[in-house]
Amino acid sequence: MRQLLAVPVVLPLLGAAVSILSGRSRVVQRVVGVTVLTVVTGVAVAILVHVDGHGTLVSRAGGWPASIGISLVVDRFAAMMLVVGEVMLLCVLVYAIGEPGAERNHVGFQSAYLVLAAGVALAFTTGDLFNLFVAFEMMLTASYVLLTLGGEREQVRSGTTYVVISLLASTLFVATVALLYSATGTVDLALLAERIPSLAPAVRSAFAVLFVVVFGIKAALFPLFFWLPDSYPNAPSPITAVFAGLLTKVGVYAIIRTQLLLFPADVPARLLLVLAAATMVVGVLGAIAQDDVKRILSFDIVSQVGYMIMGLGFVTVAGVAAAVFYVVQHILVKTTLFLSGGLIEHVGGSSRLSRIGNMVRSAPGVAALFFVPALALVGIPPLSGFVGKLALVEAGFDAGEHTVVGISLVVSLLTLYVMVKIWNGVFWSPSEEPEAQAAAARRAGRANGPVWMVAPTTVLVACTLAVAVAAGPLYSLSTRAARDLVDPHRYVEAVTQRVGAGGGSGR
Repeated sequence: MRQLLAVPVVLPLLGAAVSILSGRSRVVQRVVGVTVLTVVTGVAVAILVHVDGHGTLVSRAGGWPASIGISLVVDRFAAMMLVVGEVMLLCVLVYAIGEPGAERNHVGFQSAYLVLAAGVALAFTTGDLFNLFVAFEMMLTASYVLLTLGGEREQVRSGTTYVVISLLASTLFVATVALLYSATGTVDLALLAERIPSLAPAVRSAFAVLFVVVFGIKAALFPLFFWLPDSYPNAPSPITAVFAGLLTKVGVYAIIRTQLLLFPADVPARLLLVLAAATMVVGVLGAIAQDDVKRILSFDIVSQVGYMIMGLGFVTVAGVAAAVFYVVQHILVKTTLFLSGGLIEHVGGSSRLSRIGNMVRSAPGVAALFFVPALALVGIPPLSGFVGKLALVEAGFDAGEHTVVGISLVVSLLTLYVMVKIWNGVFWSPSEEPEAQAAAARRAGRANGPVWMVAPTTVLVACTLAVAVAAGPLYSLSTRAARDLVDPHRYVEAVTQRVGAGGGSGR
């Protein structure tokens, strides 16, 4: 099984190369893209099943030692993120093929999208910090291309902001890695987990805070979120869905991974809880102030990141398990909401609340596709968001963090207000421009949008419902992943045993 670890990274890169060589053949590019991501999704599921049953998988390229080789390590947390990430990437690609926008009008879409998929997979599977940096750079390069497809002024402006902020974060990241290497002599995560405890306490705390800052920019954590609300809404709908649903969660994944593995005794828990509370509040208040569906949902991304960091801030198995579950279900929910937002814009002719309305009659299918993930995002029982938030609240009370739990509950009520605002503006209230909306609906060709846009959105809605139905087994898996994360010796032992056995697999 360890030979499969490279497939989610290598296969999309090969697919990107084939897409480039195919020239302007849309059929070839689409077949390659969908086939590659379908195969990678199957491989990711197989890896998750194996890892949950037999333990962490480790592979070292060329058999080189940890200090100089490229290592891939997948535990339960990484495998869960890989599966949900690939499912989301596949559905969004099918959606993009159906949308009469970026994918149809720009020959480089498929290749850039596959490079992005490779970067996401590498971020989840890499076993060292330098290749985590490489993964972020792969995502950054592909993201800039995808953000600016179309070349409109607003796209280029927001894309430039995104790139500048990302480059600053990357510079800080590589500088932090260099300092850590000078202090420990390695960038391998397992070796770092063994060597960092020998550093002075003040130095360990400084590195822990530095990594929160570096990955906090990627995750849009307060006060480092300011770039997100302006960057995402101007991109094509499928690209916005990928960025909103997945890329910020890669930053959250990196925060959880580095804090619990490298600094288990020095996690800045109080700082994380303060940042989580501020992120939740500022994000939801920003969403309330907006009049555009995409901008409302973009600000809500920021708010929801706070819930994930809150679970980490408890530094308990229950808190981390709740955070892992919340991240997984939120990727599906938020992606579905943004795809529904794309359908709203496609059918209604706009995403501004003041320009559309009464779509519950003109596009009941779109209304249903928005309604389910909106309720899940708020945390209405028995949907997946309720399970995640209930687990976070229980973990918070057990940890004695009543203040941040109270803030999270208030933010949930405000999130309900935000979703009701969208529902009333888009689906319930009469349109202020009925003729323009009717014309847009006629241009759309179908009342609820093209089938290749509706179908993947429906699949993701079904996935969110499946998460709710299978919440018990999924939360048990999240708890097992949390135990691995909270006890870094499990990760270190798994990696060192595999190396000693020649990189094989097993418990």
